[in-house]
This record gives sequence, structure tokens and C-alpha cells, in this order.
Amino acid sequence: MIITRTPLRITLGGGGTDLPSYYEQFGGMVLSAAISRYIYIAINRTFTPGYFLKYALAEHVDRLEDIEHPIIREALRMYDVESGIELVSVADIPAGTGLGSSGTFTVGLLRSIHAFRRTHVTAGNLASDACRIEVDILGRPVGKQDQYIAAYGGLTAFEFEPGGGVRVNPISISQETLHDLEEHLLLFFTGYSRDADRVLEEQRNRSEKGDAEMISNLHRVKELGLASRKALEAGDTEEFAAIMDEHWQHKKQRSTVMSNDNVNRWYDAAMANGGLGGKLVGAGAGGFLLIYAKDQDAVRAAMVDEGLTEVRFTFDHDGSTLLARD
Repeated sequence: MIITRTPLRITLGGGGTDLPSYYEQFGGMVLSAAISRYIYIAINRTFTPGYFLKYALAEHVDRLEDIEHPIIREALRMYDVESGIELVSVADIPAGTGLGSSGTFTVGLLRSIHAFRRTHVTAGNLASDACRIEVDILGRPVGKQDQYIAAYGGLTAFEFEPGGGVRVNPISISQETLHDLEEHLLLFFTGYSRDADRVLEEQRNRSEKGDAEMISNLHRVKELGLASRKALEAGDTEEFAAIMDEHWQHKKQRSTVMSNDNVNRWYDAAMANGGLGGKLVGAGAGGFLLIYAKDQDAVRAAMVDEGLTEVRFTFDHDGSTLLARD
């Protein structure tokens, strides 16, 4: 049996500039961090023909083209995986909650297929093939950061070039700063899961039409991403938190469904109780609220009073890895 483990992520800056509708014109930059919450993929040869698939649903089909899960179908098709396999997916965090689960799933699936076929693959090839499946083949309005951070891990700055190239730059921060972030960054589940494609589709359409307000917003978000990297490399985490707050104010302007009254109230409560900055992680409209807290205990107490659940994490520096091979 093959088992892979692939990390989910939080975005630390520049989110939204990794969509082709923006970076193909202006170039994008995203600062992302892999975290110790994972998606596990297991794949095994069976003694009978067919594709036995278990994720949130279960499928048992004879032909590849009959597989309903689009990512699984296209990944197996890309590498011509014949019938007679069982594939199982298990996740630490539900899908649709803003931690990049779709990109993580795709990268982990491809990693397991390569191990199953006994072929070598680099992190860069994993990420680029995952993007090809989600963006080019399936036409989803998603960016590239999820696939790349899932493949590489760590705290990494990705530059997305207009021609499609990706520059991968692990950020240079001290152990003290790393531990500061792990101690002071708090992650709370809002209770909402959402369809990120709906939010991202609006951004893609407005960017492709040259909407001046959207383009200006993303230009500023990219500048803030660069400033976030500079602050972290200088060890100035309070400046980083202040930039997160400004980023969130700009992010809310990109869509009418980006936030809501409950999210705004929770954010304000966190800021009133020792939070220095934060934002919804991912496309918005639900999922997880990330807060940099100067007073962690006070912020945690305020969020408990609001009925939110904390998910604790550290950073993952391995990216997608193979845990077991028969």
C-alpha cells in the first residue's frame, strides 16, 4: 500500500495575485505557509478489476471515464492508471474551509500515483501537473499557490510570472521569528464552509474585463505581500500583523460575499481583545479566521465566547511526502 501525507496551508500575504487572470498581465506574488494539518491518500492494487474510490463519497466503477470525482478522474487519466486499484482519502480538516484543500488533495494524489508507478517526481513537477489538472483541464478559477505550497512546504514566497513560470523562494527568517509566529498566530473555524469557486469566479471575470477597481486592489495586495515578507525577514512580527489587517480591509472590497456580519463581529472581538491583525484565510466567505494575537489568552477567550473552535498548528517544512510504500 502507498500512503502520502500532504500539508494544508495558510496564506500570509499576496493572496489573489496567483490567479492567471492577474499574474498573466502583471505577475503575482504570494507568501504562503504549510501547516501541520494534512490530507492523506492511500492507494493499493486490488485483486479484482475496477476503481474503488473512497473520499467524502464512495465510488465503484469499471471504467475510468465513469469516475465522478473530477480530480481523481483526470489524475488517473493523466498517468494512464489501469483499473484494479483502491484509493482512499482522509483529511484532518473538511474541504471548502479556506486552507487550500483542493490543491493539497491534487498534489497528494499525484504523489501517490508516482509512488504507485515507481516513478520519480520533483516538487516542481507535482505542483505544475496539479495546476494543469485544476486550471487547464477542469477550468476552475483557482490560483497556483495551493498546489505549490503543498508540494514544497515551509514558509515560502512564490512569484508567478506572466509567461507561466514560478519562482520558489523560501523566506529567510530566524528561528525566533518562526517560533513567534507559531505562538501568536491563532486559527479559528467560523463554522462556515463555502464554494471558493464562486468567490474566485467574480475576481477572475472582473480582472479579465480590466476592472480598474479590482486591478488596483490586487496591485495593493501584492505590495502588501512584499511588505509582509520584508517584515518577517526583519523579525518585525507586529508590523507583519498590521499589514495583515490592511490586507483584510482590501480583501473585503473584492467581493460582496467576502465577509458577513458574523465574521466582521468576530474579527472586531479579536481586535478588541489583544489581536493585532488577521483575516479570513483563502477565498473568503467562511472557513478559518487567522489572527495574530499579542494576548493569546484574551483572544482565545473572546473567540470561545463567540462559539468558535480553535485549530492549533505548527509549520510543516516537508511538503508532500511518502509515508509508506509496500
